[in-house]
Formats: sequence, C-alpha cells, structure tokens
Amino acid sequence: MRWLVALLTGLVAASAVAASAVAASAVAASTATSPPRLATLDWTLAETLVALDAPPAAVAQVEAYHAWVGEPALPGATIDLGLRSQPNLELLASLAPERILISPMFANLTPRLERIAPVASLPLYTPDRDTWREMRELTRSLGRLVERPEAATRLIEETEARLDALRGRLNDAVPPLLVVQFMDRRHVRVFGDNGLFQAVLDRLGLENAWRGPTNAWGFSLVGIEALAGLDARLVVVEPYPAGVRERLDDAGLWGHLVEASRGAPLVLPPIWSFGALPSAERFAEQLVSALEPDDAA
Repeated sequence: MRWLVALLTGLVAASAVAASAVAASAVAASTATSPPRLATLDWTLAETLVALDAPPAAVAQVEAYHAWVGEPALPGATIDLGLRSQPNLELLASLAPERILISPMFANLTPRLERIAPVASLPLYTPDRDTWREMRELTRSLGRLVERPEAATRLIEETEARLDALRGRLNDAVPPLLVVQFMDRRHVRVFGDNGLFQAVLDRLGLENAWRGPTNAWGFSLVGIEALAGLDARLVVVEPYPAGVRERLDDAGLWGHLVEASRGAPLVLPPIWSFGALPSAERFAEQLVSALEPDDAA
C-alpha cells in the first residue's frame, strides 16, 4: 500500500512542477509580447503611441492633452504626471516605467529623469528637414521601441492613403489658405514652412498664403495687422483663449479681414499643430470637411 501512496505523491508533485513550468512559460510569453511600460511628457509621442495601440502608462497634463490634441484620446487609465515642464517625479518613480520618452524641448529634465529610468529623446520639426519625412521616421522609431514595427508601417500607409483620398475630394478652385490660431485678441500664430499644417497642405495640393518667416515649429507670432492685404481664405484653429472669441470686434481690423476673406472663414476644432501623423490626418479631415460645403453649394 505504501508503494501506491508514494506513486500518487510523486504524480501530484510532478503535476505541480509541470503546472508551474507552464505558468512561468505563459508569463514569459506574455511579457515578451507586451509593449514596454512607458511614460512620456510629450503629447506628440503620446498620440503616436496611442495610434500604434501601445499607449503610454503615464502622460503629462492629460486634461490639457484632450483640450489641445483631442484625438486619439488617451485611455481612461492613463496616469497624469502633472506639468510637462515640471512633472511629479515621485509619482513617476513609483510607476517604475521601463523608459521615459521626451522631445528635445524637455532636454533640461534629462538628468533628473535618468535617475528613474532610461530616457529616450525623439526629435521632430528639425529646421531644414522635410517635415513629412520626419513624421514617418518618428513613427518608425516608436514602432521599433514598442516592438510594433508592422503597426508603424500600417499607420504610415493608412495615413498617406487617407490624405490621398481627401485630396481627391477637393476641387481645383480652392483659394490660398491662411491658417491662424489666436493667442490673444490682437495676436495670432500664423502657420507656414516647417510645420505640420504646411506639410498637410502640401500633400493635399493646397496653397498657403503665408510666405513670411516661421520658427522651428512652423509658425510666426504676429499682430493681426500683418495679415492685412493677403489674398486668402481664413482658417482659424481652435481653441480660442478665454474671452477672445466674444471680444473679437467685427468692426475692427479682424472684421475687415473677415470681410476680405475669400469665402466665409473656416473654424476648425482643436488640432495639435506640433503633432505627428495622427494630428496630420485629423487636420486634413477637418479642413477638407469644412471646405466641402462650398463644393455642394
């Protein structure tokens, strides 16, 4: 009888060892296929990671992201790290990210962030470089980093195909466009070379009326009087600063610009003008949809 008890005991032990091995193997496999746990201070990197189906665990200023970037939305479980320029380092450390992603704009934070996890800085909007090519390169870099290179290729191809389709919906009579965003009642950002909006206008075959200088982010901060005399249709990108929309005086200079606009000014919802492919597609969708009622008329 003892031999039977010993045999059964041995079988149970062997089964337990086998089950443990299977469980360990499953955990290892799951870990191997899961994207790394990331945190980022940069909304452009965050929107691209979401589009790659590898959203970061933590992002700076989540509420402001949704106000300025809009889509793609961050998952509800995303942890807010506080200000982009002054993140909550204790909270960040408690999350134990595998890597922290930044853009060169936050390079001064690197020494403090490196005490928590390895830091990767991914550039975009480099002067004298083709913006669209840089957006493709950024997408591929993030795809490799989260071990989703196929998703990166798919995002690039689908975005370019969508913009080609949107271009086909436009007629040949679209006038030059003047894309602005209000900073206060008298000053706007006007967008041109080296920016996301210009890159999209180029792919859609549309002309930008602004020929003036721009900074590394593709815009100039000007008084609205600098826009006078430009033969163009106005495109205003929200959000407006608090109280500005209500205080725009239709009888003042802005009112004259509206009267001179080649068609009613177009007002687009918030679009992250410093974004990557997701924001580029969002801008193209919103702009073409706003232009189409003229075609229908």
